[in-house]
Amino acid sequence: MSAEFKGGIDIAIKVPSHQFQQTLDFYRNVLGLPEITDKPPATGFELGPNRLWIDEAPALSQAEVWLELFTPDFKQAEKHIADSGVVRCDAVEPLPEGFKGGWVMSPCNIVHMLREPEAW
Repeated sequence: MSAEFKGGIDIAIKVPSHQFQQTLDFYRNVLGLPEITDKPPATGFELGPNRLWIDEAPALSQAEVWLELFTPDFKQAEKHIADSGVVRCDAVEPLPEGFKGGWVMSPCNIVHMLREPEAW
C-alpha cells in the first residue's frame, strides 16, 4: 500500500516581531475574521473551512506561510517522503515527544507539518 496524503485545516503565518501586532490587527479589526481563542497563547482566525494561525517569529525578517498535511499512517508517509528525496526540517519548531508527525519542506521551501489527524 502506498502512502496517503490530504490537506489539513491549519495554515500558519510565521510573522516577525516588528509586524506581529499589525498583522493581528489586520485579521481581527480590518477583516473582522472570527477569532479562535481556545488555544492560548496561540492566536487564530476562522478562514472559511480553515484555521489561520498567526505566530510571532522573532528570528525571521519576513513572514512565512506554513501548511498542514494529514496522513493516516505517519510511519508509512515518512518512508515515502524519504524515498522521494523530500527534505525533513524538524529543527524549524519543536514538536512534543511521541508526536505522530514531523516537518517537511517542499522544493520551493514551504514548510509543511505532516501528521496523523490525532497526532497529539
